[in-house]
Amino acid sequence: MSFTIKHGLFKYDLSDHHAVLGIPINSDSKQVRKQYLKIARSLHPDMVKGKSDEEKKQANEILSKLVNPAYEQLSKSSSQSEYELVLKQTGKRLAGDGKIALDSDGAKQLAKAPSGSLDAAYQTAVKQLASAQYKDLGNIIATVGQLSELNMVYLLRKQGKVSGGKTPAAAGAAKAGSAAGQKPGAAGAATPPPPVEKTSPVDHYIQRAQEHISKKNFAKAVLDLRDAIKLEPDNSTSHALLGMTYLRQNQATMAKVHITKAIASNSQDPLVVQAKQALERVTGQKLEPKAAASGGKKDNRDEKKGGLFGMFGGAKKK
Repeated sequence: MSFTIKHGLFKYDLSDHHAVLGIPINSDSKQVRKQYLKIARSLHPDMVKGKSDEEKKQANEILSKLVNPAYEQLSKSSSQSEYELVLKQTGKRLAGDGKIALDSDGAKQLAKAPSGSLDAAYQTAVKQLASAQYKDLGNIIATVGQLSELNMVYLLRKQGKVSGGKTPAAAGAAKAGSAAGQKPGAAGAATPPPPVEKTSPVDHYIQRAQEHISKKNFAKAVLDLRDAIKLEPDNSTSHALLGMTYLRQNQATMAKVHITKAIASNSQDPLVVQAKQALERVTGQKLEPKAAASGGKKDNRDEKKGGLFGMFGGAKKK
């Protein structure tokens, strides 16, 4: 059975694990586990009695190759935090793209939902699709694609790039018309298109690194992020992502070096805050402000004396 999905976030080389599980992108760990167990039961051999051997094979493949990897990614706090960073950066990247087209009616309706009821409309739309997502093996992939479109629109709306009833494609058309000196149509006259965000020279490397991270090609992600840091040594996003990547490779010392640099560069950046929290969960220690400001130099000397064990609650020297 082919698992090729060409809708929503999947079109941008991002595996949408939330769409696979049929849950909103802001779901907590309890929701993730509850939904996974529900899906796993529905695809279990005991639950597909009376089905053909081919259908049983399909159910097993869907569980092992699609559902289980998604749950593995979202059930671990470190990988979930990293994935949230990738989602946010993807939302920012797509926000400036005026060529995004929507296929499903649900995504188009969500794009037009009033801002005040966006969250409720999104939750309801996801719930409706997910309720029948795994009841028909033949429709699972199509439903995952529709859910991913909802997730994509929600990310864009949260960036403030889709509002006032416009789809991303309509916003892009209005933007293009303004650039050419043409008057926008009636639909675009009420709300002017948002300004295009300035991009940094390192964005290309960060974007490529995110794609590698989503595919678990951490070694390649490290290389791209190192190149990004060469161009902008104080780029907080590059350091935060590189730190998270090192955490996934169980290289806590290197992770700490880059996360402390990210904090020193921009401690208020949500991506940096998440990276800091992920590091503290792994090490079991709070990252003190002084250590962060110094780039972690003091802690690095301690680690050289005590190895990695010094980061996991070892004896403290007075």
